[in-house]
Amino acid sequence: MDDQNKNLILATVLSFLVILGWFVLFPPPEAVVESNAPVAMQTTNDGTTAAPPPVAGGAVTPIAPTTPAQARTTALANTARITVDTPSLTGTIALVGGRIDDLSLKNYRETLDPSSPNVTLLSPVGSNSAYYALYGWAPGGDLTFEDVPGANTPWQLETGTTLGLDSPVTLRWDNGKGLTFRRVMSVDSNFMFTVTQSVENSGTTEARMAPYGIVARHGKPDTANFFILHEGVVRMSDGKLEEMKYKDMPDLPLIEREAAQAEVIDVTTNGWVGFTDKYWMTTLIPEDAHAFTSVAKYVPGADIYQTEARMPVIAVAPGQTQTSTTRLFAGAKEWETIRAYQNEDGITGFLDSIDWGWFYFLTKPIFWVLHHLHGLIGNMGLAIIGLTLLIKAILFPLAYKSYVSMAKMKELQPQMEKIKEKAGDDKAKLQQEMMQLYKREKVNPASGCLPIVMQIPIFFSLYKVIFVTIELRHAPFFGWIKDLSAPDPSSILNLFGLLPFAPPDPTSIFVTFSLGVLPILLGISMWLQQKLNPAPADKTQAAVFAWMPWIFMFMLGSFASGLVVYWIANNTITFTQQYLIMRSQGFKPDVFGNIRSTFKRKKPDAK
Repeated sequence: MDDQNKNLILATVLSFLVILGWFVLFPPPEAVVESNAPVAMQTTNDGTTAAPPPVAGGAVTPIAPTTPAQARTTALANTARITVDTPSLTGTIALVGGRIDDLSLKNYRETLDPSSPNVTLLSPVGSNSAYYALYGWAPGGDLTFEDVPGANTPWQLETGTTLGLDSPVTLRWDNGKGLTFRRVMSVDSNFMFTVTQSVENSGTTEARMAPYGIVARHGKPDTANFFILHEGVVRMSDGKLEEMKYKDMPDLPLIEREAAQAEVIDVTTNGWVGFTDKYWMTTLIPEDAHAFTSVAKYVPGADIYQTEARMPVIAVAPGQTQTSTTRLFAGAKEWETIRAYQNEDGITGFLDSIDWGWFYFLTKPIFWVLHHLHGLIGNMGLAIIGLTLLIKAILFPLAYKSYVSMAKMKELQPQMEKIKEKAGDDKAKLQQEMMQLYKREKVNPASGCLPIVMQIPIFFSLYKVIFVTIELRHAPFFGWIKDLSAPDPSSILNLFGLLPFAPPDPTSIFVTFSLGVLPILLGISMWLQQKLNPAPADKTQAAVFAWMPWIFMFMLGSFASGLVVYWIANNTITFTQQYLIMRSQGFKPDVFGNIRSTFKRKKPDAK
């Protein structure tokens, strides 16, 4: 086996093993009680004490078993509500508890069908998978939970009618003991709410309490359940990003004063905390340069996943009013939107709420380039091809050196054969003579692997970008490719739509054989790339090379269309580069001759 073919085999097998490992390890995806009893006091940042907020929950009217849509409609009707209407959001706020618990995203639909429902982000208690934001005050000093607003407080609408752009609303509640609480809510054109809580003390004694915000989810939410994707708690604490999956929250240590399994972190200056899904996020963001306590907890009895931002205790003297402001992001993880909140509104590290993964140093710049190419071209599929061209241009010096080295290796074949004959079975002598030959001729036998090896982290990073960024969700290419984040929907099993039956369901065992047009083009592009060189004389090598394109074709058939588009473009450009470089080195590849030899009937070995 000559060294050139060894390098090609090694590079191809290495790439195959990595993709195979990726495919195996990361396969494609496949009623509540409130606890408002007082709990033990906790020490806050200023040394004074206040009780931790209770479990978010909330009393609800029992709902008979119905469909999810009916359960949600019934739950929404349980309390008076304020309408939310902005260019990006629609929904309502419950006056009981002042909860932001009904929110849909105007610009995103559940499926590609333009008549499908808008994506629902937040839902009230009593509906399936309740998910909401709640604000309140934790009692300190002589106050009890009855003296401060919480999950079931009956707020009154004081000013405003509909929460919208430049149209805030104010809620008011009087505890009847000299304390008047107000909550002013506003929202911008994207996904950011600003909630300002205030308390006015008209009594004769000082009142102590601590404002808080809660994001709660009832029951473990449906997730993509994909190893490379983070879904669960995401928070920034003094510049440190922390992620915690939903499945890990029940394993948190039990903290008695929390009446839950929890992790509590004191943040001194900047931070935020909330829940993130694949494309959506709900996050509490206290004021900059303000200390707070960041809490992630799971309440086993109520099966509630909860994140909290607790502010320090505030002392409200008679005749005074104290306020506390917290922002709430509830919406889509759009790169431009989140970057603007980070760079223009000063939310530290907010762009890291997008799951960039281990190769973030590649993933971030790759997405940046892809995003701007899309802005220039207007088609995400063409932007992926443009990105491929840029990557290949950057790697061209390495590829050129590699291909030239491979050409020189071909020229050295006669000398290498003589060395093998001379060395015989003496492997040490063979290795020594070969190394001297490489050194004398200035050839690196390993350089042939480098272009493919360099593609591996780029492949993973682009896969991450296509899988997790919302900009690729439902992004069309041409023709039948309506969503580059999903597999090619066409199928060879129904002759790409010519036969009158649908392709297998994605959960079917037959989906592996349901190859679309793009995976087939991928296999052909890999096969053509091999035909730049004659088939290896060694039968093992020849068999590996013969099967490799078609194995990759089946393996990548269920990957996102955008990734397959990248791989096809990469193979096509590599073929062109290698052909031109080989011609420049005086070797004219006989592509058509190599193709013809593939289909010639093999003569049986002479006996």
